[in-house]
Amino acid sequence: MSTEVKERLISENVNNPNGENIPGEKCQEGKKNFFVTFHNVIKDIVDDIKYGCERDPAARNYLEFVLLYPGFHAIILHRIAHLLWIHDFLFTARIISFFSRFWTGCDIHPGAVIGKRFFIDHGMGVVIGETTYIGDDVTLYQGVTLGGTSTKKGKRHPTVYDGVVVGAGAIVLGPLNIGTGSRIGAGSVVIKDVIPHSTVVGIPGKVVRQRGVKVEKVLDHACLPDPYGNSHKIYEYKIEKLEKEVEMLKNLLIQNQVLCNEEVIKSEECINIVAKLPTEETPLDTD
Repeated sequence: MSTEVKERLISENVNNPNGENIPGEKCQEGKKNFFVTFHNVIKDIVDDIKYGCERDPAARNYLEFVLLYPGFHAIILHRIAHLLWIHDFLFTARIISFFSRFWTGCDIHPGAVIGKRFFIDHGMGVVIGETTYIGDDVTLYQGVTLGGTSTKKGKRHPTVYDGVVVGAGAIVLGPLNIGTGSRIGAGSVVIKDVIPHSTVVGIPGKVVRQRGVKVEKVLDHACLPDPYGNSHKIYEYKIEKLEKEVEMLKNLLIQNQVLCNEEVIKSEECINIVAKLPTEETPLDTD
């Protein structure tokens, strides 16, 4: 599929939210000649092989990648199913899609539009909805869901632009846009648009890196910042600081004879501070 056709599909997907299966019915250029479209599919599959071997260091050669990678099998079967889908062989396309789900563990609707050099690593539990658009050089890891949030016809699945990496177990819901070169952290749930060259982590997904800085290590999706962990460290520091200040105030009150030590102990017992402290574990007998 040419770049011009893909760009037109993106604009039509966005500007026609009430259409029915826009990616499939709008590929009029591909419908002109089945064999020309089939030739393009073969070229895309060859590009998928080269791209997959480049991105996965575990792939030792092309033969191993072609025969033993279920993610690649899912891509081949989808490209064939999508070819039939855009030429109105809808039932046959769904049969191939169903077989692909049984064989590879990836559920990809034949109406989904997928660009060149697409790679699914490990290929298990991936779900891609009907009106999904995926650009070039996109990588998905196991357990990724590109799902919809509406029961109405029309554009209801994500648009993933070029160079995006979606980490394992991530979920992207609704007709939102994932900008070029962005990274979705493993286990994240994305429900809002993501601007280009951003890093998103958490539930719900939060952008933690942006400003148009391009990510160099496209496969380093596990090396991501942890905003919640940083927040916990800040709270722990503040609590520790407050505890020290309270202890200093108690010592000053005792030293200035405003309170006696017995009164401080009684007040602590009254508010159950002592009772709430964790008990020390009994040492295990290792003899």
